[in-house]
Amino acid sequence: MKNNNLYKYAEKKVGEILKTNELTVLQDLVNILYNTFDKYNWIGIYFVKDNYLLLGPWKGEKPTNHTKIPVGKGICGSAAESGKTELIKNVRNDIRYLACFINTKSEIVVPIKIKNKIIGEIDIDSDKENSFNNNDKKFLEKIAKNQQFIKNIVYYLNHQI
Repeated sequence: MKNNNLYKYAEKKVGEILKTNELTVLQDLVNILYNTFDKYNWIGIYFVKDNYLLLGPWKGEKPTNHTKIPVGKGICGSAAESGKTELIKNVRNDIRYLACFINTKSEIVVPIKIKNKIIGEIDIDSDKENSFNNNDKKFLEKIAKNQQFIKNIVYYLNHQI
């Protein structure tokens, strides 16, 4: 499947998932992203609570040790603090990077907001340098702004953490 078709396919599947009322919506979404894009080697959704990022649903070959990150620390913490997407072409060149996996080469972190308040973020690692581009940024930011997605984040914050 061509790259642009992957985004269209994933957008359709994400839309279908978000229309359900399943308790597994966020895990299902993470699974779809992981299974659709070969370059997405690890995907996690973090939730902001008490000035920390707490790891929620994730998908990858193995778990990360970074299940609780202070806001402001690392690339994830920086995105949570600034409210801006972080697209890192080579994590080895970024002093903020908290090493999760030895194979990780690039990362994208997209904040999830209600108005201007950061309530979570989507974090994706790749084992390829310069893996993420503007298409990934637009696609993931569209998910992060989706009202049904945000409702699921709020539900998770209120009932799971």
